[in-house]
Amino acid sequence: MDRPAWAPPEVDLERPSTARIYDYMLGGLHNFAIDRQMAEQVLAVGPQIRLAAHANRGFLRRAVEYLAGAGIRQFLDLGSGIPTVGNVHEAAHRVAPDAKVVYVDVDPVAVAHSEAIVEGDERVTVVQADIRDPDTLLKDPRVTAALDFTQPVAVLIVAVLHFVADADDPARIVARLRDAIAPGSYIGISQVATIPHVTPEQQAVADRYTKANAVTLRDRDQIATFFDGLEMVEPGLVDPAKWRADGDVTEMVPSFAGVGRKP
Repeated sequence: MDRPAWAPPEVDLERPSTARIYDYMLGGLHNFAIDRQMAEQVLAVGPQIRLAAHANRGFLRRAVEYLAGAGIRQFLDLGSGIPTVGNVHEAAHRVAPDAKVVYVDVDPVAVAHSEAIVEGDERVTVVQADIRDPDTLLKDPRVTAALDFTQPVAVLIVAVLHFVADADDPARIVARLRDAIAPGSYIGISQVATIPHVTPEQQAVADRYTKANAVTLRDRDQIATFFDGLEMVEPGLVDPAKWRADGDVTEMVPSFAGVGRKP
């Protein structure tokens, strides 16, 4: 296939990317045929997953707006993906035009397109880094130049930790980030949960997707441990679609989301 102008030359067009699959699920335009193929295989047996992706993005938007309304002016979005639909800086700037946002992702396509989107906006910084190495990330000069960690920061880890294997100890990663931020800071997390009842066909697709994208599903209790040492913001740990949402919503793909404040 022809290489799009926005895709860096080192990117393999034949290997699916979680960031681009998510972009496709959200209705974005920055994905390849291999990403659409993988996404459609998943959607064939789980069409609600697309709605769940939008619900998760809705949680991110509402969390950012809530935090900006609470006085937060610094946002660190980890595993930010391709910020085309409902991105953090637009949500933050609707409430607080002076808010600073740092996008961090390990995917070079996500980083390249993020840089194109925010080019010329001095309030937004894009960094390529791996969440599994929080010490290096926190010391990155681009991060420290943009954010003052002596002041409250909102750390967003939305739809990311299920891509962090148990062997990489995601609880340790979150704890390190929690320890690095000032009192009055917040951490927002969402994670896909284990599915209690699946058909063999659904399990086959789930296995194929999790293998291709190194997904680790966790139950509610495991996800709750990521908020250790934090005070949960109401309504606590709930389905992303239900977090401070207006009206009745329907749970779709099992997942949990919440925001915690560092006392």
